[in-house]
Amino acid sequence: MARPESGSLTAEAYARIRAEILACRLAPGQKLIISDLCEEFEFSLGAVREALARLTSEGLVVSEPRKGFRVAPITEAELRDITRVRATIESLCLENAINNGDLRWETNIVATEFELSRLSLQDPADPARVSEAWAEVHKRFHEALVAACDSPWLLRLRELLFIQSERYRRVSVPLDRAKRDLVSEHREIADAAVSRDVEKATAAIRAHLERTTRILIESDVVKAHEG
Repeated sequence: MARPESGSLTAEAYARIRAEILACRLAPGQKLIISDLCEEFEFSLGAVREALARLTSEGLVVSEPRKGFRVAPITEAELRDITRVRATIESLCLENAINNGDLRWETNIVATEFELSRLSLQDPADPARVSEAWAEVHKRFHEALVAACDSPWLLRLRELLFIQSERYRRVSVPLDRAKRDLVSEHREIADAAVSRDVEKATAAIRAHLERTTRILIESDVVKAHEG
């Protein structure tokens, strides 16, 4: 059997470690021992090193001189900053998409919102964690909202901010069920978007993002995870 190319191995290592970080299975602030990662995920030393370097450039991993790598910590200051910038970029992308979207764009929003509403947020095997099925459809729903945006740079910035905020959202999962109605929040955004109501849709997306931040700050969950 042909041996996979090194680039492919690095991509696989990157995807696997990134997924573990976003799911908080590799916890904020956790030291990353390269040899342990190689053993656990069965990747070569080179592939893991390159994957960590890529994750460092994305801000998900921190490289410390003479200390190695660590999962980037989460902080209240960063959470506030990410939320403020993300709300602005998401609103710009959504406004652009509403102005450019067609019937297929509308249909995809409605379909993904419905699919998301039928899934459980929490993992049945571990209610303190997000269901991976829910997380995947949630990502597709937010992508569907902005799919008609015709600005590649806005979409790139949006993707980066979505990734950075994902760990914070996952930390909030134990609080979501008691303090908010995510199904209604997503439906409000979807309905406003397909109705071509820019003002209502952008206000709804801002409120949606800011609510997660407010819940986390009020509960002191972020302070408990700060590295």
